[in-house]
Amino acid sequence: MAQLIDGVELITAKPVPRPGRWASALIVTLMTLALIHGLVTNPNFQWGVVAQWLFSKTIISGVAYTLLLTALAMIMGTALAVSMAIMRQSINPILRGVATAYIWFFRGTPIYTQLIFWSLLPTLCPHISLGIPFAPPFVTVDTATYFTPFWMAFLGLGLNEGAYLAEIIRAGLLSVDHGQWEAATALGMPRSLILRRIILPQAMRVIVPPIGNETISMLKTTSLVSVIPYTLELSYVASHKGQSLFRPIPLLITAAIWYLVITTILMWIQSHIENHFGKGFDRKHSPSTHAHVDTRFLDVTP
Repeated sequence: MAQLIDGVELITAKPVPRPGRWASALIVTLMTLALIHGLVTNPNFQWGVVAQWLFSKTIISGVAYTLLLTALAMIMGTALAVSMAIMRQSINPILRGVATAYIWFFRGTPIYTQLIFWSLLPTLCPHISLGIPFAPPFVTVDTATYFTPFWMAFLGLGLNEGAYLAEIIRAGLLSVDHGQWEAATALGMPRSLILRRIILPQAMRVIVPPIGNETISMLKTTSLVSVIPYTLELSYVASHKGQSLFRPIPLLITAAIWYLVITTILMWIQSHIENHFGKGFDRKHSPSTHAHVDTRFLDVTP
């Protein structure tokens, strides 16, 4: 029914009935319940074995090493990405060229192939020397001694991730209006301070969501380090233990449950970070959301 406020006739909108929406929701609910029932009642999944190994020392150790590898690779990748993103915008052609070549190479080759080459590093380069080119080296180290499978996995994942994150961070930096650079420069602020205090805080609103996705992706990409071979990662541990027990399915389900739990926690953390850096951009509570229609601006003539 129309309402009169200050002599103006207002119309309160009523939702249109949508029986098709409720019917589709009912069908999806029934299909979901059927799927859950099939998973729970199927004896081939061996849920008792899953419960037995879910918190075992072997699986928990794999979870810990997976989280450690993910965290270190993302820290290294983020540090490299920030450096490469800034270098790509540098006026120095050498810095810009090095950053472009790094991103081109690591984005252009599969991570699986890169990890295989890292596993062959002790064979390809038995010794690594540091010094001035074409002069006697200052330090020479044995590659096999210092580059263990863990460090090879860490370097392989971190270097690859840095190339992808560099483009994400560069897009975030470019999303900030260039006028803010000019205004801060006019005030005499150095470039490093402008980046740290003005540009990066605003760019984080654009950078955080894809970095969160990359972190979740990195968590699952760690399963590829078995080619190095690195044998302490969750997927490898679960697969190897399942084969030794002749029960591969329940052990793989155990690993999948842990991946889902960790991913859920990471998504929760990501949402809170997004809310923090998205302050001032939330339009969910806009005054126009619940506005009435003013009939003065409607043409009701037949």
